[in-house]
Amino acid sequence: MEINIQELIFEFIGGLGIFLLGIKFMGEGLQKSAGDRLRDILDKFTSNPFMGVLAGIIVTILIQSSSGTTVLTVGLVNAGFMTLRQAIGVIMGANIGTTVTAFIIGIDLGAYALPILAVGAFMIFFFKNNKITNIGQSIFGFGSLFFGLELMSAGMKPLREVQAFQELTLNMSDNPFLGVVVGTLFTVIVQSSSATIGVLQGLFDQGAMTLDAALPVLFGDNIGTTITAVLASIGASIAAKRAAYTHVLFNLIGTTVFLIFLGVYENVVEFLRDQFNLNPEMTIAFAHGGFNLTNTIIQFPFIGLLALIVTKLIPGEDVVVEYKPKHLDPIFLHQSPSVALDQAKEEIIRMGDYAYKGLEEAGLYLNNHIQKHSDMALQIEGALNNLDREITNYLVELSSASLSEADSHKHSTLMDSVRDIERIGDHFENIVELIDYKISNKVVLTEQAQQDLNDMFDLTLITVKQAVGALGRMDREAALAVVQKEDKIDQMERVYRKKHIIRLNEGLCTGPAGIVFVDIISNLERIGDHAVNIAEEVLGEDHL
Repeated sequence: MEINIQELIFEFIGGLGIFLLGIKFMGEGLQKSAGDRLRDILDKFTSNPFMGVLAGIIVTILIQSSSGTTVLTVGLVNAGFMTLRQAIGVIMGANIGTTVTAFIIGIDLGAYALPILAVGAFMIFFFKNNKITNIGQSIFGFGSLFFGLELMSAGMKPLREVQAFQELTLNMSDNPFLGVVVGTLFTVIVQSSSATIGVLQGLFDQGAMTLDAALPVLFGDNIGTTITAVLASIGASIAAKRAAYTHVLFNLIGTTVFLIFLGVYENVVEFLRDQFNLNPEMTIAFAHGGFNLTNTIIQFPFIGLLALIVTKLIPGEDVVVEYKPKHLDPIFLHQSPSVALDQAKEEIIRMGDYAYKGLEEAGLYLNNHIQKHSDMALQIEGALNNLDREITNYLVELSSASLSEADSHKHSTLMDSVRDIERIGDHFENIVELIDYKISNKVVLTEQAQQDLNDMFDLTLITVKQAVGALGRMDREAALAVVQKEDKIDQMERVYRKKHIIRLNEGLCTGPAGIVFVDIISNLERIGDHAVNIAEEVLGEDHL
């Protein structure tokens, strides 16, 4: 039998491409349908590791990617939303959730792939309603998944006859480690364990591979899928790195255990196949599901130990931005409103310190263009938004308590200050976006412009720090100093604008550079305004 190598390769890589696109489309469609609830699911349901496992399963089924869930989790750990122990539960759940794709593939819908594609496309193109187009996108992805599989399967059919491939599978049957390595490498290359399992299901279905060769490849796929999270954790906080490496450790331990009992597991899978009369694709799906489920059950009691091991492997003090408030205890709301006010104030001062730190990071990013400063600034901005929401809700609840006149004045002072601090976050976020624009469009600022920006940054930073300090200590002196500094910032903005126009007229400066320069100084000037608002709250009444 003559094998057309070109056709084999084209069908295989084309099918793989359509399959990967299908998974992406399906996940994106589901994700859009679920809206921003994914992050909320992870945030709310991870109170204990068991709930974490459930949340991991649900989110992974929704976005069709265990790597995606792990990357989300790494982000949440990085942002201080989740502890390492909670994250380990979610990662275990993600491994179980990812097996759903293999079960979907096991339901042999290949014959209906094209009509499913047509329905999805019809929903995307003929409806203006977002909800329907999102569902259409998921259906289109679902169809592409099967269409891609059909193509890959057709491409792999002749592989049974290829001598070299027969020898490779024989070697993998004799040497399970080789299978693990092949599975790991392939998944690292295509960045999707679902795709590799799909290929494996196709090969097994075509009879090109025996079960004892396929199982180690399947274990390797699970190791390979962890690389995405590891890549996502580069440059992230230590806690995030630990979460990513837990994923690697979890699958390495699982693979080691299963390789030791490979013969036993093979018998279990064959028993299941005969009992339930499973087709070849479904057999692999059950093997994949069984591996991840058993692995989770075995390792679940040792979450604390896993956390300890990665903490030892990746040492260091962890610095995270705490998204969640530390001081807002609901118990004081009704028992002692004045203590509750002090608690809220403590939290606002913490928020103010974050605003200062975020502005500082934006200044560093302006000068050295190092990504981590930008990430940190944006992370802090996210924390400010969250704290703003939590503190405002707390203060709103507190307003229903009976407050003395002095306390009720303090209450409105704090309400206003929270809003001002949150706005400072919005402005330094604008600045970071302007710097991104400057970098991506290769905009060059003149030396003088850069110097002016740094001078204005320095003054604004001191002003913000002083305003937060004044609020913390109710210090009138510091508040008056803030008002004076803010006048200076306004003056600076006017002078620098004029200097900039002169530079433009002399041809020293380009238009885009001008836009970046003027927008940054006007954002700094607005930050100064918010600092003065905080200071004026302190100066407002003598009896505060």
